[in-house]
Amino acid sequence: MTIKLNVKQRAAAVGTLRFVSVFLMETLSRWIPATPEMEVKMLFSRHVWRMAQQADRLGRRARELRAPLHYSRKPQPAFADALKQLAALSDTIDRVDGFHVVALPILAEHYRAYLAETDKVTDEPTTMICDQALLEIATMIEERATWGDEIPPSRATDSDALRQLKQAFANAKDMIDYTEPAAARPAAARA
Repeated sequence: MTIKLNVKQRAAAVGTLRFVSVFLMETLSRWIPATPEMEVKMLFSRHVWRMAQQADRLGRRARELRAPLHYSRKPQPAFADALKQLAALSDTIDRVDGFHVVALPILAEHYRAYLAETDKVTDEPTTMICDQALLEIATMIEERATWGDEIPPSRATDSDALRQLKQAFANAKDMIDYTEPAAARPAAARA
């Protein structure tokens, strides 16, 4: 049996996934009061709860991986910039599509990538959290589609803002930084 990721790497991944979950939850929370359509507000509200559940499970798991309780770790800079672009969207359709068509599928890709990298036996609690998150992501994407006429449909062609967002996430290949923070490395290693 080969253990693919060590405990620190697992904690880094869990912390990064938690950071992204919290960021998405907070972004949705900021969008709700600024969104005029009641149905979209309701949809975003449901998703805030789902993202909060993911963040909570990841935060508790971080402690089990010898990181602080509710540990969050920023993603790679290009990925963080793409998240900021998502948060800056102001049009309702761009927000709905930016979250459901762009951000959620990319987050799901990173959960699947983590599952491919970790050992399913020694890291079973995290794999169970990832599997649950993937189900919730699929549910959120499905809710966007099944709410039908109540949610504004996507445009036939993407707006400039949505095209730029897709490109920003495409350019951000990696989300998780597995290197140890400088403060955590021994003094000899920093020299």
